[in-house]
Amino acid sequence: FSLLAVVIGAFVAGGGYWAYWNYYARWRPVTIIKDQNEIQKLLEAAGAVSPQRTGAWIYMISYRGCAPCARYQREEFPKLAEANVDTRVIVFAPPDREGVSQSTAAERATVAELWINRDWGLYLNWMAQPRKTWTAPGLKPADGDIARTAVVDASRQFVDKLSPLLKGNGLGGEYPLLIWRDRDGYLKACACADRRSYAFIRHDLGVADETPSLISLPKP
Repeated sequence: FSLLAVVIGAFVAGGGYWAYWNYYARWRPVTIIKDQNEIQKLLEAAGAVSPQRTGAWIYMISYRGCAPCARYQREEFPKLAEANVDTRVIVFAPPDREGVSQSTAAERATVAELWINRDWGLYLNWMAQPRKTWTAPGLKPADGDIARTAVVDASRQFVDKLSPLLKGNGLGGEYPLLIWRDRDGYLKACACADRRSYAFIRHDLGVADETPSLISLPKP
């Protein structure tokens, strides 16, 4: 009976730990304890666009074809806006993979323009259009333009520098990458591809769980 009790106890404890990890702990953001200054400097130097709100801030690092990024913006940005949170978006153009381009010419032109002029209205207009039909109207091409190509490359270098710093703090490489300071001033980050992470961010930023209006964005 004693052995059976030990086995049952171990099973219950293991099951309880698994439930805690699977339904709660695995979705929590990480607190940045290493390289805080380097991460903050990278964020501030990047070509972020934002509505210039005066409350707390959160950075979202994403790329145009990222479905979880579009979902986070569609579902959570209205709630953040209600709380006057400044949503700072840093978009990068994914690098080529095995010689195959992972972004379109229109996307590269838009990334370059956003990094140079930081136009929030352009960003919203871009995100409101289906990815396949976006032609970057009125924007200078980045391809064939040395200066604008360098800006596109800078967006990729930003990710290349940031990713290992976040990995060193235990964060994976999923997108969107979200970075903010909580109400106690701690720098936090989340690779928030799953909705179950959203509530932790709202709590940290003092954001209500519900808002009456939602931004309607098409799927990428």
